[in-house]
Amino acid sequence: MNPWILATRPRTLPAAIGPILVGNALALSLTQFSWLIAATSMLCALLLQIAVNLANDYFDFKSGIDTEERLGPVRVTQSGLLDPSKVRNAMIACLVLALLVGSLLIYHGGWPIAILAAASILGALGYSGGPYPLASHGLGEVAAFVFFGLVAVVGSYYLQAHDTSVAAWILGSAIGLFNAAVMLVNNTRDIPTDAKAGKRTLAVKIGEGQARVLYQALVYLPFALIIGGFLLGLLPGLPVLLGGLSLILARKLNSEFSQTTGAALNPLLGRTAKLTVIFSALFSLGLALA
Repeated sequence: MNPWILATRPRTLPAAIGPILVGNALALSLTQFSWLIAATSMLCALLLQIAVNLANDYFDFKSGIDTEERLGPVRVTQSGLLDPSKVRNAMIACLVLALLVGSLLIYHGGWPIAILAAASILGALGYSGGPYPLASHGLGEVAAFVFFGLVAVVGSYYLQAHDTSVAAWILGSAIGLFNAAVMLVNNTRDIPTDAKAGKRTLAVKIGEGQARVLYQALVYLPFALIIGGFLLGLLPGLPVLLGGLSLILARKLNSEFSQTTGAALNPLLGRTAKLTVIFSALFSLGLALA
């Protein structure tokens, strides 16, 4: 593959697409719904996701975390496919582009969106870099839950409705849990090399056995949330029914994760990201039909 395509980590991009899709689908029935705002928010989320991936590639190489011993897919900086300065510059360019694209969203949504934009850029840089890298202190899954769950869903809904709703918070939490599961797979695979490099991810802290238990909770709890939302009258039945179909995939992934280790987790990482987008697409279809 082209090194730049590798650097973007295509398997992780559904983590950015899914929550924006649901946030906009939730607002689809509003009279002020804007397709331009929906498309702009999707593009901004993708640029931020790519920036995070490039930052992780660059900072993990510079800090000595990524070495020849790593079990994950090729990292373009560590493998020498791309010069570190080029990866750093591409990361900066993606952040600048995200800010430029997001300026329309800030203008449309006002100061709350400006705060979210600033937090997102700081989060992209602080995930792997800075004085206290989130990923190296067991906060990677928390960051995924917050930024690619709550911020993405509630923020994209707010852009359309200029308000929030309990439904948006429920769905933001559900998708955030799925994306935290994606992060957990990545960190579980890298336990040996991360521990050796001093990177204290959550998986390193709790060990592989407890990581399997946590993964089970992360892929099942979203379904409990949407069912609870339906029973409380906060979510309509059809989206819950359609979104619930992805439980079949969640069960299969959980079974595979409980029996897989090391480099064999690489395909599972992509399939867990697909679970996010499949759930999001089915739930959004239900919202559109409802």
